Amino acid sequence: MTPHNEAKCEDIAKIVLMPGDPIRAKKIAEDFLTDYKLVNGVRGMFAYTGYYQDKRITVMASGMGNASMGIYSYELYNDYDVDYIIRIGTAGSFNSNLQLRDILLVDSTYSDSSYAKIAYNFDDNIVLSSVSLNNLLTLKANELNVNIKTGRVYSTDVFYAKTNANDIAIKNNCLSVEMETWALFNNAKYFKKEATALLTITDTFYSDEKLSALERQNNFNNVVKLALETVKNI
Repeated sequence: MTPHNEAKCEDIAKIVLMPGDPIRAKKIAEDFLTDYKLVNGVRGMFAYTGYYQDKRITVMASGMGNASMGIYSYELYNDYDVDYIIRIGTAGSFNSNLQLRDILLVDSTYSDSSYAKIAYNFDDNIVLSSVSLNNLLTLKANELNVNIKTGRVYSTDVFYAKTNANDIAIKNNCLSVEMETWALFNNAKYFKKEATALLTITDTFYSDEKLSALERQNNFNNVVKLALETVKNI
């Protein structure tokens, strides 16, 4: 147990899927897992552990932003000895090659966040995701005929920034923007664990189009299914 997680160590599986929204975590458990139970409710940051076919899986919300993801993923790696975390979430696209409903497999993340510097004295502004997890996800996507794209994201600490995120993205070869991968990937790097992210593109910087709530949910289910089908053989 930690100040933020009331689960016992044995309540958390070695593989964790992390949506940002606690309600999405609940929905994943209800729709995809069997014999699941709520193992954390502290601060409403729900975590459920159950089975996808024969594989024991935990689904836990990360909350919004690198600060929140930093706390929960740190504790999962450090206090619960989790080996794999896959962030499943949404992102905004900077690039017309990455359109609404596309699924982005994140191979690296760029950030101007101070999280890694303060936490670990890491100086780099780019950190990689797990090559082995990405390879497994790519193979499974091909097998399931799910079209995914791979690339770098800009992981920002500020949603309502006055700086031009598009300029930052172009300068650093980022295809999209989100707010959690920086902390997750740096925690994985520090603990020598595995982490990656599958992101649905729900809005863009080059168009006013956005996905409806129903479209978001349908695409989200595709991402969850891909992640679960991938990790069931780990």
